Amino acid sequence: MKTIAKAFSFTVLSALLTSVALAQQAAAPAATPTEGIAVSAADLAAIVAKQPTDKNGFQSFMQLAPYNVNMEHRVNVPQSASVHDTEAELFYVVKGSATMVTGGKLLEGKQNGANWTGSGIEGGKETKLNTGDFLLVPEGVPHWFSKVDGDVTLMSLHLPRSK
Repeated sequence: MKTIAKAFSFTVLSALLTSVALAQQAAAPAATPTEGIAVSAADLAAIVAKQPTDKNGFQSFMQLAPYNVNMEHRVNVPQSASVHDTEAELFYVVKGSATMVTGGKLLEGKQNGANWTGSGIEGGKETKLNTGDFLLVPEGVPHWFSKVDGDVTLMSLHLPRSK
């Protein structure tokens, strides 16, 4: 049953990424490949296996301008909060669980280009995320992993504002 659920989740994520790329294709530069990029289940499993087990890790594994799909691994250490002024962010939990706070007010915010980082969030809504869950955070909305239950591996995709 878990294998079916994983295959279904991977299929849903692949379809979502493909539909986002196709929806944005008309606005994409001519240099963007039109055939897309595929990552097999075996390749994805190898990417997940390469994530560190004892520290935070980050690896961009699919690039099709202006999109990057990242594999992130987080452990239960203080995490930075973020706000992306011009991008929404989609998270998919590959394994593990964590609590994400969205909304509220970024604390001790420092600007880094079109993004902001801070020490946490005041207020906001807590959402418990488990293996197989998705969360989409709109642009301009503070978000923060306030708690990581041991460790969590997730994919993230930044979705630039369409023009």
